[in-house]
Amino acid sequence: MPAVICNTSPLQYLYQSDGLELLAELFGQVQVPEAVAVELNEGRRRNVHLPDPTALPWLTIRSVPDRTLMPLVTNLGDGEMEVLALGLETPDALLILDDRRARRHALALGLKFSGTLGIMLLAKERGILEAVKPVMDRLEALGFRLGPETRQSVLELAGERA
Repeated sequence: MPAVICNTSPLQYLYQSDGLELLAELFGQVQVPEAVAVELNEGRRRNVHLPDPTALPWLTIRSVPDRTLMPLVTNLGDGEMEVLALGLETPDALLILDDRRARRHALALGLKFSGTLGIMLLAKERGILEAVKPVMDRLEALGFRLGPETRQSVLELAGERA
């Protein structure tokens, strides 16, 4: 199975919608760069409901040894930049990114990626998740940006009705 490298946003939204364990069930092990662990810990320090990355046995925190990509990408946060850098260093990695700009960079770099909604669809496809719609409803209530066209497309892919 290819390495899975996750950014902050999918961890946050899956955790807050009670779906964080989907990552472990789908992939076994998940990696995050140090910047993502820092972002999660900073959010927790500010009383945001976020997971403690050191308390998840299936999550590994990785450092980014080659930082040459970092100065080239100026419109992303540290977490997104480090996820992309680790993706470049890890053949066949699957990156879990929600940020549109980060996804554009991943596409330009030839990296495979998915997002929170893709994780939910995969979990339903594999029989881990019974329905996507209730989870999408919780995500939207949490502030997850989801346009009506995207919502409808995801429901269609999941074989569900609006």
